[in-house]
Amino acid sequence: MKHQGKALNAAAVILGKGLLAILFLAGFSAFVFPKSFGLAAVLCALGFGFFAFVLWFFRDPSPVVPPDPALIVSPAHGTVDVIDETTENEVMGGRCRRISIFLSVFNVHVQQSPVEGTVVYQKHTPGLFLNALKTESAAHNENVLLGFDATRSPGVRIGVRLITGLIARRIVPWTRMGDVIAKGERISLIQFGSRVNVYLPLQSEIRVKLGDKVFGGQTVVGRLLGAKSS
Repeated sequence: MKHQGKALNAAAVILGKGLLAILFLAGFSAFVFPKSFGLAAVLCALGFGFFAFVLWFFRDPSPVVPPDPALIVSPAHGTVDVIDETTENEVMGGRCRRISIFLSVFNVHVQQSPVEGTVVYQKHTPGLFLNALKTESAAHNENVLLGFDATRSPGVRIGVRLITGLIARRIVPWTRMGDVIAKGERISLIQFGSRVNVYLPLQSEIRVKLGDKVFGGQTVVGRLLGAKSS
């Protein structure tokens, strides 16, 4: 699948920098405290923990995408903590339904397309880095808004907002304007805890409830009415 392996590449960059930092600290401690084996052991333990965490954080499982074109899948791995109606003018053009998903540092942080469609909107907005546990972070934090024109439902748009958090400071979109995206295809990476909003038309059917654990590209969160089968 397209973009497979990019998360692992990002992990390799961080691990390389981390290894250099650990080697520097180990060398410095050996020079300053030549007989301190305990400090070296602590540094090794911290280094092992850091390596394990980074590899775990940047894992990127391939989803089992439901074939029904009317079904909308979750764009993120996490917990649904907001389901409401809101106004989103840039992609949805007004009132729409919103599902907000919180991603802890223990969740997969690769995001997937909720529908088959064309990228018709992409905008990065600088902002704050509030704790993503707070739902108001969506209105103030740095974010990237993506808009998809649903292939099987002409004229219908779906919006996805990728939101940074207190620890997450970098959003890496893998899409460009005009890209044709398959449902469940990898579209981005948010590094560390964050939040993802998906915006659906008012007439769409919601298939999740508050507190549900969802898996990107796989868990059905909604259904588009009138989607064509081919």
